[in-house]
This record gives sequence, structure tokens and C-alpha cells, in this order.
Amino acid sequence: MTTSAPRVRFAPSPTGYLHVGGARTALLNWLYARHSSGKFLLRIEDTDKQRSTDEHTKVILDGLTWLGLDWDEQPVFQGARLSQHQAAADRLLAEGKAYLDEGTIRFRMPPGEIAWEDAVHGRISFKGEDLKDFIILRSDRTPIYNLAVVVDDVDMGITLVLRGDDHISNTPKQIALYRALGHEPPQFGHVPMINGPDGKKLSKRHGATAVGDYQHLGILPAAMRNFLALLGWSPGGDRQSKAAIFDTTKLEWMNGQYLSATSAEELYPLVQPQLERLGLNGNRDAVFKAIGAVKTRSRTTLDVARQVAVRLDPKFVEFDEKAKKEVAKDPLGYRAALEASVGVLRGADWSPEGLEKTLRALAEQRGVAAGKVFQPIRIALTGGTVSEPVNQLLYVIGKEAALKRLEAALPPI
Repeated sequence: MTTSAPRVRFAPSPTGYLHVGGARTALLNWLYARHSSGKFLLRIEDTDKQRSTDEHTKVILDGLTWLGLDWDEQPVFQGARLSQHQAAADRLLAEGKAYLDEGTIRFRMPPGEIAWEDAVHGRISFKGEDLKDFIILRSDRTPIYNLAVVVDDVDMGITLVLRGDDHISNTPKQIALYRALGHEPPQFGHVPMINGPDGKKLSKRHGATAVGDYQHLGILPAAMRNFLALLGWSPGGDRQSKAAIFDTTKLEWMNGQYLSATSAEELYPLVQPQLERLGLNGNRDAVFKAIGAVKTRSRTTLDVARQVAVRLDPKFVEFDEKAKKEVAKDPLGYRAALEASVGVLRGADWSPEGLEKTLRALAEQRGVAAGKVFQPIRIALTGGTVSEPVNQLLYVIGKEAALKRLEAALPPI
């Protein structure tokens, strides 16, 4: 069946979470539909009654919604279409295109070439005589996958089946079924599977593989969409024909770029619940100010929350190894720099400009580089050696809190 507007679908099985590979397939279909003014349809393939659950269906729908993928018609539930699947099998049996075999109905695979122009891989060809006849209806009258998807895709008017290349071996069987049922097959495109950094199929040994996990790890949906869309893509190539590598480091880098470009107001509803889980209920304005200061040096919203917590409450300050080594190199110099800073900061104009001017004047007065004044303050207030500019750090923490924390950080003589 063909229509004037393209119709594509995503057809997950609700037997588990939404895997990043499935999410990438859904995204590519959604992008194609939106680009071509077509329809993106959703089919829940819940024929495995023992493993399919409403909970898994909800997880899949929630994952798609988080990614920002909307579908155009009500989802089709494959398990509710049993009578259509049975009718198709019975018709093939009646027409001699299938036969009974120990209570099952087995499709008679026609000889000759079965080929298609794959949207990703180019021309792919099989010989019907090399493929065995296959069961389409079990002895309990439930359909096998290949029959169910063909019948459903026909009835849904699907014009392009875009899916993982692990389905290539199913495609000649499905094309034969389309033709046996009197329908022209849709176009097919098979995208490569996603591998881990070691080149092996992505699995839990590589870390998180569920879309929901990345949501909870502080990845923004826009970053995840962009990352998934670019998996397997290379400049100068218009086909994603090679296996894609799922590189978490690259995903976090990309997420950091999105965090930098996102306003504190937009990030606040994502960061605030994480702050609450840390036991911190900060003033909204103070949280906004802190988010604005730290987001450009964060990779995830969890990073943002941790850094905001450090700036709002000293109990979250923990010295990292680099900071400990730097202080240990010259503890007396560290103390002297902090003492001098506290002295001049008490009378400083507490604005980013005023604070920078005061501290640079102190460095000049002491005859040292500005970093010799800035770094001890950074370490004392954050426990690390890298942060936003120290004048901005002081401004975010606030005068009273910053002076109190700096005094408390002075090592004993």
C-alpha cells in the first residue's frame, strides 16, 4: 500500500527498557517523517504475552517522550490484531502458498531472486531456493514475527521500513510474504548496529544502555538526540553503512556543549531535584547564580548539581588529590595568601569587577603573579584546582559566606 506522504514506524517489543539502539532507530524514523512531511507511527509488538508488560510499554513511551519524539496516530498494539494475522495465514494456506506441518502453517518460499535497493546498503540480493520454508502460524494459532509485521505494515500503510541491520536476513522472507499477499513491499533501509568502544555489540558491560539511564545520569534530551543522530555518520558520506561506536566520553562532551548554551532558568528544573536529593534546598536566586557560574565547566546536570552544592554549602567541599598536593607543596604560602586575601576582601566592592580589581592589586602589592592569590582561594572554596574565575566564584558564594569559609580554611600554624 502506498500513500502520497511517507509513513514510517518504530515497533519496539515491550519486554524490557528502551535500548539506545532502539532509540536511534526511532529517532531516524522520526527525523525522516518530519523532514518529508510524512507520518511517524508507533507499534507496540506485544505478542510475547509472557514477557510483555504494561510497565515496559510505559518505560518505552516515556523514553521516546523524553527524547522529544512524538507520534502522529494512536499506537497500534500488535497483540490486539491476532485475527488479522490468522486470516492472512489461512488465506495463504487456502491459495496453496503455505501448507500444514504438524499443526503449524508453514510458508512455501518461492524460488528465484529476491532483491531490494536498500536505503543504506544499496542493492541486496538473496535466492529464494537458498531459504527454507518457514512457519508463519504456530500450532496454537499465534503468528510468527515475519507474518505479523508484514500484515501490520500493510494495514498501517508503511512506505519505508527503517530498522537495524540485524533484520536483513528477515527481509527476503517478508518481501516474499508481501508479494504472496498481493502487496508491493515498502522500501527498506537497514542501519548498522551500535557497538561499544571495544568494537563489540553494545551491552551492559559497556555501561548504561537504556535511554532512561542517561536521563538519570544528567544527559539533556537535545544532546542525546544529536549524539544518536550522528552515530555512524562521517563527513562526506551520505550512508551510515558502518557499525557505529557508542562513545560515552563524546556524549558527555556534547552534553557539555548543550549545557553551556542552555540558560540557568531552563536548567533549574533539572538541577533542583538533584540538589534536593543531596539534601540541599538553596534559595532560588542563589541556585540560578551558581548554575550560571558552573554550567560551562560541567558535562552533565549531575555535575552542575554537585558544583552548585559546593558553592552553596561548605559541607560539600572535598579536596581532590591535585588540590591536596598543591597545598602540601607550600602550606605556609597557602596560609599567607589566604590571610592576605581575607584582609583585603573585607573591604572590597563585592561585584565581579570589584573583586578582580582588589585581588589583582593584592598580587601586585605582594609582588607575585595573580594566580598565586587566586588559586589558594579557589582551592579553599571548592576543594579543586579548576573553577570559574575566582572573582565570579566569590561573587556567587557571597561576601559573608565566602569570608567565613576562607577563615575556616586557614591551616593551623
